Amino acid sequence: MNHPLWMLVPWAIFALAAGVKFWRLTALFRKHLGNTTTSTERFRQSLERIWQKDQQKT
Repeated sequence: MNHPLWMLVPWAIFALAAGVKFWRLTALFRKHLGNTTTSTERFRQSLERIWQKDQQKT
């Protein structure tokens, strides 16, 4: 245990734990942002609904 690299082991464990915690916290944001639709996607969907209504009328 006199080797100086043994002092890095606790820091490596801390860095790994902090990385896992960060990944889990940001996973919530990634999941939430992944479900949102962009304004262009909403516009496209509204156009498709309008076109379908027009096709049903004719």
